[in-house]
Amino acid sequence: MHLKNYLSDLKGKDLITTQEWSIDEIKATIELARELREIYEKNNGRIPWNFLDKKTFIMLFYASSTRTRSAFETAMTLLGGHAQFITSSMTREGEGEKHKDIAKMYEIYGEGIGIRLLDHAIDFIYGRGNKVLREYAKYADVPIINMADDTFHPTQAMGDYMTIEEKLGKLQGKKYVLMWAYAPVPRGYCSINSEMLLGTRLGMDIVVAHPPGFELPEEIVKMAEENAKASGASLEFSNNYKEALEGAHVVFPRSWISQRMAREGYSKFWEEERKIYEKYKDWKLKMEDLDLMDPKGIITHVLPVLRGHEADDEVMDSSRSVIYEQARNNLFAKAAALLQTLGIVE
Repeated sequence: MHLKNYLSDLKGKDLITTQEWSIDEIKATIELARELREIYEKNNGRIPWNFLDKKTFIMLFYASSTRTRSAFETAMTLLGGHAQFITSSMTREGEGEKHKDIAKMYEIYGEGIGIRLLDHAIDFIYGRGNKVLREYAKYADVPIINMADDTFHPTQAMGDYMTIEEKLGKLQGKKYVLMWAYAPVPRGYCSINSEMLLGTRLGMDIVVAHPPGFELPEEIVKMAEENAKASGASLEFSNNYKEALEGAHVVFPRSWISQRMAREGYSKFWEEERKIYEKYKDWKLKMEDLDLMDPKGIITHVLPVLRGHEADDEVMDSSRSVIYEQARNNLFAKAAALLQTLGIVE
């Protein structure tokens, strides 16, 4: 079967951040995800063509996962291939084996390598995870897919914008609020960075609302500003989340770490960080806040949502919430990314 949105020139290409793919490649991949979902639905939960027949995707997890592992495994199964789950503790890296040698071995055993490395696995020190992914990419001659590091989560962002576009229609000029929300545990930047970067490329007006001290990484903000300039979008920042919510078409309530903790790490700064969080417990998305939004506005979340902290149960279970549709679409976004990078078996 011919897939109209499959791009053979993406075969072998890494997917570490959406910034390194053209906007046409990203749009084609999102459309391919829709195409695969349509095939799946028309065939009673199956994709009857083994597009990745006998291909193996090595999944190396340094950090835990509820959805990402399952979605990639299911995607490979649906496409006729195999996903191999490996945790970092299962490797000999702890005994001193180098990333170069791990990369070269997995290059032999699989047609692609996925890596997840963030949060406690890097003591929440910003930049460490992405540095390791790029080291693997340097040595491996098969595509590296970022399954979430401390900086980016590209397949998540593609699945999210697939959902947002289906709910809102044309994205140009729509307002998307990335809202810092209280949580009693630390969380990294990857999903927020990725939403901001891809949204500004797709023409959305992004507003990032956060308390003082929770600014996003400067180099990522600069990229997003350049994206917005090129697409005709806008990027704004606010320290007042209620003002930011005015007229919003999409709101994503999620905590992220302060700049100081991103520099010093969990082991050194968490006790102080936790005290800072407590000052902003009122930064929570409540049902009354939805009245500030556009009447047809939606609530998104990449999950896990920390219910009762980041947002009330009533919000996340309301008709405005699309969290489970996002999760479903992320399965097909990951399947599309695998097809584009691993290449269809002819």
